[in-house]
Amino acid sequence: MPIFFQQQINESTRLGIWKIEETEEFFKGNVPLHRDVTHPHKRLQHLAGRFLLQFLFPDFPYHLIEIADTRKPFLPNEQYHFSISHCGDYAAAIVSKDSRVGIDIEIPMEKILKISKNF
Repeated sequence: MPIFFQQQINESTRLGIWKIEETEEFFKGNVPLHRDVTHPHKRLQHLAGRFLLQFLFPDFPYHLIEIADTRKPFLPNEQYHFSISHCGDYAAAIVSKDSRVGIDIEIPMEKILKISKNF
């Protein structure tokens, strides 16, 4: 399994980054597609992000995920708070049982170095 990075932040929060090397069929066999994603690579990223949720917390109920008007996925009962990001061949997720969380990944580019002083 190509887990690229994993961190237990505290007792209730875990973060993971997955290097996507599997086929779409691998993910489809393990995770349902929650929305129509027509671009093949975007669909693969979508599936890998959902897969990573259950990798971090095996009892994560990804089948209950709903999509807000803002396009942010959420669980209606807030059993878990989570955030998913993907870029290139990587998917990242952070999941917490008790805190709202957020994650974003980007491929390092020269443009980022130019604006890095803003962060």
